[in-house]
Amino acid sequence: MSTTAPKRTTFRRRVSSPPPAVYALVLIPFLIEAFVVFWPALNGIALSFLSWNGYSEAQFVGFDNYARMATDPVFVIALRNTAIWLVVFGGISFVGGLAVALLLQSERRGVGVYRTALFLPMVFSLVVTALIWNAIYQPSGILNTFLTAIGLESWTRLWLGDPNTALLAVIVAALWRQIGYIMVLFIAGLKAIDPALIEAARVDGANAWQRLRFITLPQLRSVNLVVISILVIDALRSFDIVYSMTRGGPFRSTELLSTYMFEAAFTSRQLGYGSALAVVIFLLAVGVIITYLTRAFADSKED
Repeated sequence: MSTTAPKRTTFRRRVSSPPPAVYALVLIPFLIEAFVVFWPALNGIALSFLSWNGYSEAQFVGFDNYARMATDPVFVIALRNTAIWLVVFGGISFVGGLAVALLLQSERRGVGVYRTALFLPMVFSLVVTALIWNAIYQPSGILNTFLTAIGLESWTRLWLGDPNTALLAVIVAALWRQIGYIMVLFIAGLKAIDPALIEAARVDGANAWQRLRFITLPQLRSVNLVVISILVIDALRSFDIVYSMTRGGPFRSTELLSTYMFEAAFTSRQLGYGSALAVVIFLLAVGVIITYLTRAFADSKED
């Protein structure tokens, strides 16, 4: 009795290794990124556990710098102002940028002029923006002169010197520069929407609000993600314009976490405490963005 063993055919795949140039193109940028970004960031986190003025020997203090924030009244003020900045600056930038984009999305004659005018402030640096608005808010500046001219002299004030108006005045200056940028992002998203969807909704009898609610906004979901991420990051790292206009004053009324971090680290030479504040800012940004991403993905699954 003879048995015939089944023939086994083995196929060997040729696995060709990538050329060395591919490894170089991947490895070199990674090493540069690790050295320039990750390594300083890790050093900043390590520094937040130290008490160090930059000159004498550093002392390890554990979580003392973080615990100190709970009893630091200036930190509480800066945290409150940062929350106000995030909501007001982020909210108005989002709504204003979307509204302007909806108005200026069509290619009609003269629309380009308005788009350019709104985007032009983005060309200026934040320091130049601060100089422009400092001139506007001067006691004899354009704003007070205009209010006096229209009979509202009682409304004139030292806009940057009054603790009740200083934060709002700086937010308006930041919005002047930001809304045009957000408008451009939304216009790019609106251009990507298939016009047939809008036209089909129009034929079905949907009014303008219904087309916006059920067609345009859902189609802008990916753009919303980018815009909100940018706004959260910009709001939490806002420093230049605040420091240039008020340096956190008067009486800490415009103090943000970013300006307080700068003061603690480089003016008061408390590098450990300043680094702890920087870590808190980073965690707040990541927390807000992850929360939004989680909700956005959950909504997309329900749809």
